[in-house]
Amino acid sequence: MTDKYTSTEQRASYGIGRQLGDQLTKAPFDQFDQDAALAGFVDGMKGAELAVEADLINAAFKEIQEHLQSKKDEEAERLGAEGKAFLVENAKKDGVVVLDSGLQYQVLVEGDGEKPTNTSTVRTHYHGTLIDGTIFDSSVDRGQPAEFPVNGVIAGWTEALQLMGVGSKWRLFVPYNLAYGERGAGGAIGPYATLIFDVELLDIVA
Repeated sequence: MTDKYTSTEQRASYGIGRQLGDQLTKAPFDQFDQDAALAGFVDGMKGAELAVEADLINAAFKEIQEHLQSKKDEEAERLGAEGKAFLVENAKKDGVVVLDSGLQYQVLVEGDGEKPTNTSTVRTHYHGTLIDGTIFDSSVDRGQPAEFPVNGVIAGWTEALQLMGVGSKWRLFVPYNLAYGERGAGGAIGPYATLIFDVELLDIVA
């Protein structure tokens, strides 16, 4: 690597430009125009007049935001439809119980221990996936059980845990409204996502 920037100011200036460039590679719309962006950067540094009227810039921002929101809405609608179709078919399988809330579960191991209440704190092992099998969280993979209050997790878990005796292992099929809802939880869990959890209730700790 040839370092042609030898002064502290040059290196810091390059660092600022590089950070801006790295950020712009993640521009949230297609057909990002590097030349136009560079021209705007240079004009701003020079204090030059806008080459594009402010009203037109704001209109362009608004149009892109509306386009991105439309794409998000389409994706959410697709995920919601896929989840609903999955649950309809899943409910037909042997051993799957459907509760009034819409939560579905399948008993893998039936424990005979005490059942937690809404205010209990429990220790569990769990493995969470999307309906396509994508793993988004797993205490099993981490090799470390998790402790949390029964009323401090998603609604599907809160409902299921109070039906499970210690020693039980259930597979939960959680519709979006009992999981992370219309917004999702970021990362792998998108809006309207139906989730699958294998949950083993190890103990009631409080």
